[in-house]
Amino acid sequence: MQEPPKIEFPCPGYPIKVLGEAGDTLYSLVMEVMDEHAPGFDRERTTVKDSGKGRFQSVTVYITATGVEQLETIHQALRANPVTKVVL
Repeated sequence: MQEPPKIEFPCPGYPIKVLGEAGDTLYSLVMEVMDEHAPGFDRERTTVKDSGKGRFQSVTVYITATGVEQLETIHQALRANPVTKVVL
């Protein structure tokens, strides 16, 4: 068995994808969480994609990951809102 790759911190350009219900709430939530836990992330690289039927969206941001604790905190903050379905 192969071990997953180890991340070296800080890790610039670390992608976080959030899947959830389409609408302004998801995007606003992601921006708020990133501003709090990954200040200075590149908003210009943020992408929003709608699902085929438009019911769901994915929001992808790129941050400089500073450690496992930061990533776990971001994940928990995003999952705390019911609009979020999956955080990758």
